[in-house]
Amino acid sequence: MTSNLTKPISKKLLFAMLIVAIGAEVLLYLSRYSYMASTLYDAVMVSSFFVGWKLYRRLGYESAQLKTKRQRILQFTGSIFIFFVGSMIINIYSTVMFTDFNDDYDQYVEEYTDYQSFAAEDDEAVAADGPVWAFFDKVDTIGEELYFDALAGLEEVWRLCYIILLLMVFKKIFRRRWESGSRDRFLMMALFLTSVIFGIDHTLSTEQPWSIKLGAIVTMGNMGLLLGLILLWTRSLWLTVIVHSLYDITATLSWYYIDYAVEYFALVVLFVHVVLYSLEKMHQKRPKHQMDMHALSNLPEEKGTESF
Repeated sequence: MTSNLTKPISKKLLFAMLIVAIGAEVLLYLSRYSYMASTLYDAVMVSSFFVGWKLYRRLGYESAQLKTKRQRILQFTGSIFIFFVGSMIINIYSTVMFTDFNDDYDQYVEEYTDYQSFAAEDDEAVAADGPVWAFFDKVDTIGEELYFDALAGLEEVWRLCYIILLLMVFKKIFRRRWESGSRDRFLMMALFLTSVIFGIDHTLSTEQPWSIKLGAIVTMGNMGLLLGLILLWTRSLWLTVIVHSLYDITATLSWYYIDYAVEYFALVVLFVHVVLYSLEKMHQKRPKHQMDMHALSNLPEEKGTESF
């Protein structure tokens, strides 16, 4: 995989990768001072889709295509369930180890739900103007948040850009070790570094005390590491993008709109995964069973031929 990731790239693509990786971080930091920087950051995230379209085949797209449709869906549902369970464990760990970060996060959720409650009170006044206005007001209330949640999934393009850039640096600096063939350690090192940077990036947009900042770095860094492992396991950029987006969307829904939305969604995914896994096992056993039955049916005929 490392050989594919470090294949030569054009200057234009390299420049675009630097914008997505480093430029996005600069804009994220500046967003604490400027709304324009925040808008430009969102624009970079949207444009990163096209960068990802140029890079996703480097993960081993051809090998993924050899799998059946059911196997690809199984990999997708398995990735979602693994991340949702892993994120719950990470959140429990952070709740115990980083109380300041946990309290700050709870306050953020509470402020968000209070804002939504205030917006819901306005819905009654808007509804008096007609169902059309009420519909669009509801879309404005939840649509913006869900849009940003879906957009967050493209941070996995950011991760892939950083992994490739770091591998290119490692290839230049540690040329002898790279040529010796032990390249997986460089890939894991790049994954770890991008996870740390991912955690740090979640603290750039606002000023926070160090106790809260450390909790955010560790919590989000672990989340990033889990997503990175899913990226390398599935070798599918877009699958990882969807997993990231779905988690953020269900987390937002659980804050105000649907209690325990994350848990309900994880249970549905688990049920679908178990059903598909059972069907896949039945499908794998069927050809072998048919082959054995065919061999047994031919056995008497072969004996009869030899005796004759």
